[in-house]
Amino acid sequence: MPRTIWSGAISFGLVTVPIHVVSATENHDIQFHQYHLEDMGRVRVKKVCELEDREISQSEIGKGYEYAKDQVVAISDADLRELPLPTAKAIEIEAFVPLESIDAIQIGEGYYLAPDGQVAAKPYKLLVQALGRSSKVAVAKYAWSGRERLGLLRIRGDVIVLHAMRWPDEIRDPAAVDPPDEQVSEEEIEGALALMESMARDDLDGPEFEDTYTDALAKVIEAKREDRELPEAPEPEKPAQVLDLMAALNESVEKARASRGQDADVHDLPKKSAAKKAAKKRSPKKTAAKKTAAKKATGRRPRSA
Repeated sequence: MPRTIWSGAISFGLVTVPIHVVSATENHDIQFHQYHLEDMGRVRVKKVCELEDREISQSEIGKGYEYAKDQVVAISDADLRELPLPTAKAIEIEAFVPLESIDAIQIGEGYYLAPDGQVAAKPYKLLVQALGRSSKVAVAKYAWSGRERLGLLRIRGDVIVLHAMRWPDEIRDPAAVDPPDEQVSEEEIEGALALMESMARDDLDGPEFEDTYTDALAKVIEAKREDRELPEAPEPEKPAQVLDLMAALNESVEKARASRGQDADVHDLPKKSAAKKAAKKRSPKKTAAKKTAAKKATGRRPRSA
């Protein structure tokens, strides 16, 4: 069992479920330290008091808030535990909502909530089965590490999962990205859907979803340790400039199907519609009309000031 991160209770109306929180994920990344390259001596960060100009131990260090340049307010872990908030001791369920009503950009790190003792077993199981039977997830508030947070509770197997969430005002407006104002045809949309269907699957099991970066890094470390030649890096494919979007979609569907051993012939991608062909035939008239309008506009005299 992973170590407990936080202990408290889930508050569900008048029902209280004592729980403790453990991380639902683990990190498999290869970790690096800093070294002096000349002699490979470990480089460490020392914590020094600016006023006394000496290194201090962790036991001498605490939190503080700079209220003014000449005034710092010390805040202890006990102060944070005793905050005058109901969420300081409990995960307070505020509402139940459909999962699809929550923007995935708000959802963050996941934690398992385990029942704390026999007294929690029945109310824990009740909440698991009620959430599992409903089509909703719970939205709650809780306070960890000096701040109140928003959370989402859902079921995974027979365990309650808490996902940290960002507050709505922490999500930036997507308009800041300035999305392109381009038009795509219905045929191109249907072609993209056909490509998506050819790449569809029911799960994320398989070598495509394994961490190849960590494996490659481990091979480099082993080669350098044994003073061997480093593994040769594959030549990356240069992205081709897409001039014909439909041709690129057709070729992509063929490749996706061939990689799965399916019939590589593409029969269900849409063809150019008769309406589109008719529109092309009418286009010279439109061009001529535009030219005529342009000539008229050119012949107009500017208004006098």
